[in-house]
Amino acid sequence: MAGNGVFAEIIDGEVYKYYCEGEWKKSASGKSVAIINPTTRKTQYKVQACTQEEVNKVMEIAKAAQKSWAKTPLWKRAELLHKAAAILKEHKAPIAECLVKEIAKPAKDAVTEVVRSGDLVSYTAEEGVRILGEGKFLVSDSFPGNERTKYCLTSKIPLGVILAIPPFNYPVNLAVSKIAPALIAGNSLVLKPPTQGAVAALHMVHCFHLAGFPKGLISCVTGKGSEIGDFLTMHPGVNCISFTGGDTGVAISKKAGMVPLQMELGGKDACIVLEDADLDLAAGNIVKGGFSYSGQRCTAVKVVLVMESVADILVEKVNAKVAKLTVGPPEDNCDITPVVSESSANFIEGLVMDAKEKDATFCQPYKREGNLIWPLLLDNVRPDMRIAWEEPFGPVLPVIRINSVEEGIHHCNASNFGLQGCVFTKDINKAILISDAMETGTVQINSAPARGPDHFPFQGIKDSGIGSQGITNSINMMTKVKTTVINLPTPSYTMG
Repeated sequence: MAGNGVFAEIIDGEVYKYYCEGEWKKSASGKSVAIINPTTRKTQYKVQACTQEEVNKVMEIAKAAQKSWAKTPLWKRAELLHKAAAILKEHKAPIAECLVKEIAKPAKDAVTEVVRSGDLVSYTAEEGVRILGEGKFLVSDSFPGNERTKYCLTSKIPLGVILAIPPFNYPVNLAVSKIAPALIAGNSLVLKPPTQGAVAALHMVHCFHLAGFPKGLISCVTGKGSEIGDFLTMHPGVNCISFTGGDTGVAISKKAGMVPLQMELGGKDACIVLEDADLDLAAGNIVKGGFSYSGQRCTAVKVVLVMESVADILVEKVNAKVAKLTVGPPEDNCDITPVVSESSANFIEGLVMDAKEKDATFCQPYKREGNLIWPLLLDNVRPDMRIAWEEPFGPVLPVIRINSVEEGIHHCNASNFGLQGCVFTKDINKAILISDAMETGTVQINSAPARGPDHFPFQGIKDSGIGSQGITNSINMMTKVKTTVINLPTPSYTMG
């Protein structure tokens, strides 16, 4: 159970503590932040409302801890990460319970997220030992005009203090995707979890605590974004920011100053379906890609662009699968569960009403109870409708009928987003040409967009992000190159 057993020390009465200097602490503010259960719409948990003074203390401690951690052998860093991964998997049940109650993630998917996170941590430990254990050796006479009088040795060194800010929809997995690369690379880490998902994140952090990481190396501060959000992202003690979320990331990028940024800020992932596509395969992927976790995924299918000649058949097949989706509470492992908040549900409803006013075809009646919205496919959507461009982050999927491949590519590229896209066709040549033409970080051929496996590069262009994620890319991004040059008194060449 959450907050019990080995996790008993992370809670004080009804309020979960924050983590600093290897200890679980209560904030001096005496205040807390309520976490609303999306299903019941009542307060489920409370977390500390940390102060700016406490953030300063965390940063000071993180900086000191990082100096000694950077001197810790790579194999030892990896050993601790493997230990944390095992503990995380061992305690998957209470962490999954938090995900169910905080973000209404279906129970089976909640368990999967925790196990996947443990696997990610272990893979990162192994990958870090490999890529950080290698350097480069250069000689000077390969450049014109030089004799072999200089030997250049390069290696990767840590950046310092990494600020990690994951989103509500994967508060454990997208936290460890930042934590593990930071730690294996020799950095310290400060985690600011999302409010919805904070308690799951605190349980995850305790698994790292139980693994025996040095005090101060990992910190986790909770609180109101209005009070500590900007203070954290603009703090002079931060050497790198890894953020996953929405529009807030744009503001962060403008305020952060001269620190490396790794950002994934959402998408309007298009699915282009050609006349020769396997329509059963396309329909299955559209439903899975558009409606899993109620569409609350950055890589969800957000708009279907289908050739007019096969549109009727595809829509019929998609509707048949939508009709089989189960709707209800996450505890029952339903396919469609409540969206994360009332404000999210209201935003989705606004998109639906706009489409209704502009005569989109409703393939199902629109139905909402509280934060629970029934799955809805909107056919005959036009570019003048908000749903054609805006990211609903909910179980509503628009279908736009197109008359040419070029029309589909144009719509995809006209978006201010560029995270992922997908194309369904049996012609691999067409698929490659379309992939090259789509302005997105990734294009999936004959499959829905997806983040993963976690060692694959994951990146967006335009307003979808800065930099690239994936285990190897994250490790490299959280390091910098250090060069040492040996100068010889005379040229050195192979003897003989």
